[in-house]
Amino acid sequence: MFSVALFGILATYSNEKVCAQKNIEITGNERPNILFILSDDHTSQAWGIYGGILSDYVYNPNIRRLASEGVVLDNCFCTNSISSPSRASILTGAYSHKNGVYTLADSLDTSLPTFATILQQEGYQTALVGKWHLKSQPQGFDYYSIFHDQGVYRDPLFINSSDPWPGNRNFGECIQGFSTDIVTQKAIDWMKNREEKQPFLMCCHFKATHEPYDYPIRMEHLYDGVVFPEPENLMDWGPETNGRGFIGQNLEEIGRRWEEASADPDRWWCRYPGLPFSTKGMQRTVARKMIYQKYIKDYLRCGATVDDNIGKLLKALDDMGIADNTIVIYVSDQGYFLGEHGFFDKRMFYEEAARMPFVIRYPGKIPAGKRVKDLILNVDFAPTLAQFAGVKITKEMQGRSFVDNLCGETPTDWRRSFYYRYWTHHTIRPAHMGIRNERYKLIFYYGEPLDMTDGQETPTAPVWDFYDLQKDPKEDRNVYDEKEYAPIIKQMKKEMIKLRMEAEDTDDKYPQMQKLFEECF
Repeated sequence: MFSVALFGILATYSNEKVCAQKNIEITGNERPNILFILSDDHTSQAWGIYGGILSDYVYNPNIRRLASEGVVLDNCFCTNSISSPSRASILTGAYSHKNGVYTLADSLDTSLPTFATILQQEGYQTALVGKWHLKSQPQGFDYYSIFHDQGVYRDPLFINSSDPWPGNRNFGECIQGFSTDIVTQKAIDWMKNREEKQPFLMCCHFKATHEPYDYPIRMEHLYDGVVFPEPENLMDWGPETNGRGFIGQNLEEIGRRWEEASADPDRWWCRYPGLPFSTKGMQRTVARKMIYQKYIKDYLRCGATVDDNIGKLLKALDDMGIADNTIVIYVSDQGYFLGEHGFFDKRMFYEEAARMPFVIRYPGKIPAGKRVKDLILNVDFAPTLAQFAGVKITKEMQGRSFVDNLCGETPTDWRRSFYYRYWTHHTIRPAHMGIRNERYKLIFYYGEPLDMTDGQETPTAPVWDFYDLQKDPKEDRNVYDEKEYAPIIKQMKKEMIKLRMEAEDTDDKYPQMQKLFEECF
């Protein structure tokens, strides 16, 4: 954890000016370059700058450098904790029910404005390399070289903007090597060969640290012999442990995948590292501990490769002499469970899954070594980048720029709570919505599949979770039924309805949802 350096800030704001240290302004003639680095599932517990039991084990010199030279967001959240919907919200500045990407199976409407399209229209050179995962052809990019679908870690296929758009066909340019390294080099090559008279937007999107948490040969001995500390609630075995309203996806599931892949590697859509693996014959506590140790070792090796490549990108900016006028953002599309509650994966409105680690550096224009605790959402990214670039946002964007917040000038009317909704319904992870403020979290597992893609059709009974994050930051105890919280819960239900209406998430076309609200609110 880094100490917060104090800076005197003089802030001025308009379409052409953003906050700056004293006597420094940004004008339309000094528009910054933007390097937007996005990883997949690289959760805050594995960044090393957010504390936690793994902070002393994480290989993070370059994330640590960015944190010391920029601003870290401590309370940044996605509005739908799954990859494609979060990416769509990042690009469009709009919630899932507005941008149309509710689940992994949905496609982003090519007519929707994004921060890439509006920057391109205003004279920015724009490029995207790596993971796209939104099915439709990328819009607003002069150049793209993207993975087919999820992409693979080794010898990936790339679909290039110079080729006819292939739709969902699995072909493209195969490049030998490890995907994180290749994506980085593609980004660097494009930045070096760009038109220097124009500012640029480079979206550098890694597949890492997504399952199967693979890593290159140079990382395979990192953490040899290390026994990692365990989360206190690793042995949470289900709703009977903490009273939560859902089952969740436990570590035994990833263990099962490893075992089946050990017997038949072609059974799975991905290739897992470090096989063979088996827990057959082990007592369940011992087996879970063994799964956890392999899981963390793979995951942190994968994350170390991301940090290694962030270092390459920062060096390239230094070598090109453009670091001082380039905004660098590093963020993950959502969080991820690393054994907390006995879980892996994401999708839920628990802190580990919904929190997005985020760091931004803009030398001389925003403070260095600062941390911001305001509630920031992924729908805020697009308006923020637009303000930095001196560009007006579109009416479709529901988020709000947090440039002021970065400079220590949080607006007096900044949000004190926010609305979240996860639409993909499965019986172990029901569709749900929730609200979080600075202390409390209320979650409604409405359990209706509606007409969503990529889920299950069997509904589940509606149920509520409520957590006091001050007394119970790990969300180990659902206290929805405790009388002392009844007045707070009543007020938060009203606030949830209010925030839903503000976001224009009405469920008007779902009579079953209208009935549920009448019965449960």
